[in-house]
Amino acid sequence: MKVAIVHDWLVAPGGAEKVLEQIIECFPDADLFSLVDFLEDRALLANKAVTTSFIQRLPFARSRYRMYLPLMPLAVAQFDLSSYDLIITNSSSIAKGVPVGPDQKHISYVHAPMSYVGDLQHQYLREANLLRGPKSWAARALFHYLRGWDADATNGVDHLIANSQSVARRVMKAYRRDAAVVPPPLDVDRFELRVCKEDFYLAVSRMEPHERIDLIVDAFNATPQRKLIVIGDGPRMAAIRAKAAANVTILGAQPRDVLKDYLQRARAFVFAAEEDFSIVPLEAQACGTPVIAFGRGGVLETVVPVGDRQPTGVFFARQTAVALLEAIDRFERLQKYITAAACRANAERFSAAVFRRAFMAEVTRAICATDLPERIAAMGRGDHELAAQHGSPGEAPPKRD
Repeated sequence: MKVAIVHDWLVAPGGAEKVLEQIIECFPDADLFSLVDFLEDRALLANKAVTTSFIQRLPFARSRYRMYLPLMPLAVAQFDLSSYDLIITNSSSIAKGVPVGPDQKHISYVHAPMSYVGDLQHQYLREANLLRGPKSWAARALFHYLRGWDADATNGVDHLIANSQSVARRVMKAYRRDAAVVPPPLDVDRFELRVCKEDFYLAVSRMEPHERIDLIVDAFNATPQRKLIVIGDGPRMAAIRAKAAANVTILGAQPRDVLKDYLQRARAFVFAAEEDFSIVPLEAQACGTPVIAFGRGGVLETVVPVGDRQPTGVFFARQTAVALLEAIDRFERLQKYITAAACRANAERFSAAVFRRAFMAEVTRAICATDLPERIAAMGRGDHELAAQHGSPGEAPPKRD
């Protein structure tokens, strides 16, 4: 089969790009498409050439590609994929809107529905300070248009694969479609198990409002005997630094090796966001480090709470500093029941090899399911041909010389 892989945008390495890397490994001869490509780490793409859209050549596309969101449905529709048998889209937004013919198979790996135009629209408007005024109405009109476009685009997908049960539920709500679940891959071999931990807690995140790093800092500000280290950067960096007490260290963005070192040494990893799927809690567990997390979203599928067999962490039920402190107290009382080996074993369930096997099983299932009517018809044609050659059922076979 001739295969095309379509990605939203290639700007920085992240979870979606890790998925793309493994899809390319499954289909090494596939051609690659993306709205823009400014990715420096070409190893993620197996050094493949990328076909990009006209947005690649627009002003400020490298740093402000998101401002061209209104043009993206038009841009993705310009990709000519008519010569491909199988189209795989790796998307949280636009890629699944590529035009596909009736005889082509379209499989879409969905990281999330377009949440900023759907169920999380009001949260995005609030965080962007777009609740009132002309800009607010312009944004709302754009979101309304994209919501309809997104639903129509999904009609062209033959088989949906979600990255978590949480996303599968959102896919059902947004599109009224079932989605198989294949969790994203974790490069387990990059993270070595460390049993001996040091006396500090670790948080790693983009400094965005919905990541709730402020909540974590507030909790540790209220308990000065505990040490917190925060790794990450973003628009909320100045505000987070300003509120951090003496026991809270803000390191900013760090190289991957430094991040791994802190993940290995931390007493526990603290996660307060509600995400459909986040890979960092799994990276912590691959290092043998327990997780204290807000009990909503994808972490319910990647962290085993105390009380279950082979636990790897503790959940808190409300996004408040008080609830987080209660969870930390509970973790410190029950930490003896959480082993580094259990954390590592749990992370290994999400290895790249496991992802590739599960993903290819879904691809095979989708292709076989969509080919089934054709194969049945072919079998029927074969029966008619046999009848024409040898007579109808019940008739004596023709005599041979």
